[in-house]
Amino acid sequence: MGHNKPNLSAAEALEKLKLGNAAFLNSACCRGDLSPAKRLDTCENGQHPYAVVISCSDSRVIPESIFGAGIGELFVIRVAGNVMDDHQLGSVEYAASHLGVKLIVVMGHDHCGAVEAAIHHDPDGYIKFITDEIRLAIGSETDEDKACRLNVRRSIDVIESSLAIHEEEEHGLRVVGAIYHLADGAVEFFE
Repeated sequence: MGHNKPNLSAAEALEKLKLGNAAFLNSACCRGDLSPAKRLDTCENGQHPYAVVISCSDSRVIPESIFGAGIGELFVIRVAGNVMDDHQLGSVEYAASHLGVKLIVVMGHDHCGAVEAAIHHDPDGYIKFITDEIRLAIGSETDEDKACRLNVRRSIDVIESSLAIHEEEEHGLRVVGAIYHLADGAVEFFE
């Protein structure tokens, strides 16, 4: 493994995310450390994120705020529909193998336009790559909530089928799913 500093265990990282989300629910601003001192420290000493979060690019979904995280705490990968391809998978493998992250969270959200498009439309252009991937996950499901959950589970399966990720599981790596609820800001983890 390419990291030197021991990281939080998957269980500790998940608890930290849950506490951060609990604080966010009634917060008016980000609670994470964004200070000049933190910027300088992470510049000079590198990054040591405690979790990877794969989320949708939706502008209403802001992982650092949702989990009360500051600079250097989360390794965030954002793509419409929180789908996984080789680029996202490479980023996850980097965080696990070289940064020592023990927790990977795939976080979908309700009212997801990408999932809705996969259910009800047949878009053109590059959007089709995203909706086709979501369709592989959801099959003929037309309930948007169930479809969002199926889409998260497919991304988890793609991550877990990766050889490099599988090897990291021996070192305590855990992959979990979650749904972010836009209306109240709560994150529901799949346990």
